[in-house]
Amino acid sequence: MIEVDRAVKRYSAVTAVDEVSFTAEPGRVTALLGPNGAGKTSVLRMIVGLTRPDRGRVAARVRGRTAARGEIGYLPEERGLYKETPVLRTLSFFGRLAGLERREADRAARDWLDRLGLADKASHKIDSLSRGNQQKVQLAAALLHRPAVAILDEPFSGLDPLNQDLFIALIRELCEREATVLMSAHEMSLVERVADRLVLLRDGRVVLDGEIADLQRRFGAGEVHEIDFTAPVAPDLLAGHAAVMSVEAIAPASLRVVVSRPLGDILTSLDVTRIASVRSGRISLHDVYVRTMGVAAGGAP
Repeated sequence: MIEVDRAVKRYSAVTAVDEVSFTAEPGRVTALLGPNGAGKTSVLRMIVGLTRPDRGRVAARVRGRTAARGEIGYLPEERGLYKETPVLRTLSFFGRLAGLERREADRAARDWLDRLGLADKASHKIDSLSRGNQQKVQLAAALLHRPAVAILDEPFSGLDPLNQDLFIALIRELCEREATVLMSAHEMSLVERVADRLVLLRDGRVVLDGEIADLQRRFGAGEVHEIDFTAPVAPDLLAGHAAVMSVEAIAPASLRVVVSRPLGDILTSLDVTRIASVRSGRISLHDVYVRTMGVAAGGAP
C-alpha cells in the first residue's frame, strides 16, 4: 500500500505540499486530483523516491515492508524516454533497470508492444512516434516488470478515445492482480470510470478524501440539470437563486445546474420562452470536483 502521513514539501519559499495525509490500498485505484499547482506531482515524486519530504512520512509498502525500486512502476507526466533510441531497445533497457534479466526484459518488451499495437514500431526511434504512441511506450516502460505499486501521472495525456479505453483496461488489470494504483489525471469522466477512491488537493492540502461512490451519494442531495437556452446566458442568471447549489456555463447558451429543490421551482423565476431544452442526470465526479473547489476557494457549496 501507499502511506502519506503529514507530508510537507517546500521549494524555496513555496510550500507545494502542506501536511498531506492519505492511503492507497492494494487492488484499488486511488485518484489524486486537483487544479494545476495543487501539489499532485510533488506528492507522486516523493512516493517514487525522486524527492524526499521536508517533514512527515511517505512510504510505498509491499507485504508490510518498504517496496524495492523494482516493485514500483512510475509513469511521469513529462516523458522520460530517450528520443533517439529505438522503441524495443528503450523498453528492454527500462526492464533491466527494474531488475529483469536481459532475455526476460526483451520478451516483456515484445509482449507489451504486441498488446499496445506497436509491434511494427519496434525498430523506430521514439522521436518518430506520435504523441499518443509515445505515451503508450511510456506506460509499457512503467509496467512491463509487473510492479506491485503503480504511480501514474496523467496517464491519458495525448490519447484518443480508443487508447483511453485500452489504458483503462490495463489499469483494471493491475487491480485484478492486487497492485496498488495511484493516479493523477484531469479527465474527470475517465477517472470516474476507473478509480475507487478520490483524494482532492488544493494549494498543497487535502480538501476531500473518500470513496467515489460515497462522495457521489453525499453530494447527491441535489439534482443535476443541463439547460439549453435560445440565446447566450451568464451563470449569474441562476447563481443567486436559493435552491441553486452550483451553476457553471458549459457553452455560451447552456448552463449546468445542481439544485436542492425540484427544477420547476427554479424555472418559474425564468422566462421559459428562452429555454430550448433540459437534460437531467446524476451527480458526477465533475460535479463533486467543481463544488468542492468552490467551497475550498470560499464560494458557495
